[in-house]
Amino acid sequence: MFMMHPQATSILPKALLFDMDGTITEPMLDFPRIKSEMGIGARPILEAMSEMDSERLRAAKEVLDRHEQKAARCSALNPGCRELLAWIKDREIAAALITRNSLTSVTTVLQRHELPIKLVITRDDGQPKPDPYPLRLACGRLGVDESDAWMVGDGQYDVEAGVAAGMKTVWVSHGRPKHFVAEPWQAVPDLFGLMRLLEQCSL
Repeated sequence: MFMMHPQATSILPKALLFDMDGTITEPMLDFPRIKSEMGIGARPILEAMSEMDSERLRAAKEVLDRHEQKAARCSALNPGCRELLAWIKDREIAAALITRNSLTSVTTVLQRHELPIKLVITRDDGQPKPDPYPLRLACGRLGVDESDAWMVGDGQYDVEAGVAAGMKTVWVSHGRPKHFVAEPWQAVPDLFGLMRLLEQCSL
């Protein structure tokens, strides 16, 4: 069962902004192994890379690109993904992917699974999540107000970015306890739970 917040809306969103890794797809990346190969300890990968000199950054990019491309080629969709995308397409709800991955790896995932998502915002587009910038950029490109969009993701940065953008944010828990401070507007156990949440809303 999903957690229904007392202030849940009764209006369908005009757009859903999805995280990719762990939300649309099953978790793809072995982050501890990537960090170990980069020699950055437990620090967030992109933030650590932003402080590297050019030589170390080049090596780190090679590590990250190699892992991302291999993971993208072997990716699997989370249960409910196709059903959810078909459901929102039937109701003309826009969809976008907001990810810290590269455009190359995202393109591989979209092509591998033939996903009908046209708008993709990646780390190549500027400041990544948890900054709210990519969410606001997506809303601008979709032509929807931020108050009419939901951010959907399984991770801490997804919730933090959604909260920072002032958006309704849905955390996909996959049955895990929440280990971060930021509070999502709603929590659902999986993508089928998100569909049930949407079905409770009306146009």
